[in-house]
Amino acid sequence: MSVQHPVVAVTGSSGSGTTSVKEAFEHIFRHEGIKPAMIEGDCFHRYNRSDMNEMLASFEKENKRLTHFGPEGNLFDELERVFREYSEKGTGRRRYYIHNEEEAARHGFPIGALTPWEDLPEDSDLLFYEGLHGGIVTDKYNVYQYVDLLIGVVPIINLEWIQKIHRDQSVRGYSASDATRMILGRMHDYVHFITPQFSRTDINFQRVPTVDTSNPFATEKIPTNDESFTVIHIRNRNKIDVDFRYLLEMLEGSFMSTPDTIVVPAGKTIFAMQLILTPVIHDLMELQTAGE
Repeated sequence: MSVQHPVVAVTGSSGSGTTSVKEAFEHIFRHEGIKPAMIEGDCFHRYNRSDMNEMLASFEKENKRLTHFGPEGNLFDELERVFREYSEKGTGRRRYYIHNEEEAARHGFPIGALTPWEDLPEDSDLLFYEGLHGGIVTDKYNVYQYVDLLIGVVPIINLEWIQKIHRDQSVRGYSASDATRMILGRMHDYVHFITPQFSRTDINFQRVPTVDTSNPFATEKIPTNDESFTVIHIRNRNKIDVDFRYLLEMLEGSFMSTPDTIVVPAGKTIFAMQLILTPVIHDLMELQTAGE
């Protein structure tokens, strides 16, 4: 952790809603006049899409495991290095994984490619990471130790599977059976490398549908925000000092489920994030200024 070069990480599995959190933080950064160095977690994938497909076939022949959740599919050493370097010196490097045509046009590389490594922008105020492994700890690597604020974003598991299946069908052209097979193949790494991070977070945002998702493999549509609530659990009250009475007044339809958990209509999640996290980011910047 670092006063001069704070690291903020949003962690969550594919389709969990981390991109929405990124949008909330972009609003906070604009409001507070903060210049972030942004890193997308997919840039630490070990393989581009073409190579990943080839390696998957090779691993399957040898009855080995390869997923984007586990160490075989990622460069945890590079992830730990950039967090450490930024925490110590405000420097590091990043690259981009090209997901779609818009990103391909922006970066000049085909879909599924990994761009060359580049230096992070100079004179940034903090590092902002959004991806799968912002709080990862393994027997070899400890990314979590360098994080000043760790936010978890995770829908309940049935909703996560629904979103995964629908996205793979609509964006990547997979069949429902292909998407289901991928879910099953990633389960070991999901349990061992993704879910433990949510016990290290400072705050968790978990979307919960209020419609029937009993069989996620047969559900025809993703529940909307109007059909969902978000459970917001403050895990670290020392770091995130929330005035729950104020939140209840500002977030119509919200209620407290436990003394450190507020439930809000899912459509108000971004607003709730801004209300809760803006003071935390402001305090990080105040500490930075005081330490200069």
